Amino acid sequence: MDSVSPAPRGDFSGQGAQGHQGSRSRLSGAEKMHTTGLGGSVTAGHGSDQIENMVPVKDRIIKVTFNADVHASLQWNFRPQQTEIYVVPGETALAFYKAKNPTDKPIIGISTYNVVPFEAGQYFNKIQCFCFEEQRLNPQEEVDMPVFFYIDPEFAEDPRMVNVDLITLSYTFFEAKEGHTLPVPGYN
Repeated sequence: MDSVSPAPRGDFSGQGAQGHQGSRSRLSGAEKMHTTGLGGSVTAGHGSDQIENMVPVKDRIIKVTFNADVHASLQWNFRPQQTEIYVVPGETALAFYKAKNPTDKPIIGISTYNVVPFEAGQYFNKIQCFCFEEQRLNPQEEVDMPVFFYIDPEFAEDPRMVNVDLITLSYTFFEAKEGHTLPVPGYN
């Protein structure tokens, strides 16, 4: 699927997102992700009670594009299953990436992400995703990796966001090495 237009809208429950997760993804319904902008600034995500009480800002449509990169050390194929979706602040959205290990040996990967433009990162909240968790793919295995997210309704009230109508979510996968962990600033 190249694009979804108009955006898939409505309440996707955390349970629904879990039902679509890849076989190697370790997500829990209560998991809270952190938002980050380019350059690594991190702020805590919001709780599920706030998500349930959000009021969508229907007159503010934002195009979210998806990017996927793989470090040269990792022999995986990794791509978004959609190039873009349209969302409004205050509504949840569900997107998928696909990863494949085309080799004849198991490989463990781990991903980081960033949000561009940097200033929008504080409003981009991932409820569930595959980042910062090791993902083991067996030889020739291919999995779907969900990203369940929303843009905080406060985005529409921030004067710095008045001209922002495009946000890019970008992931980079690296080969996970035993004993090596990715630094995650602000994450305990």
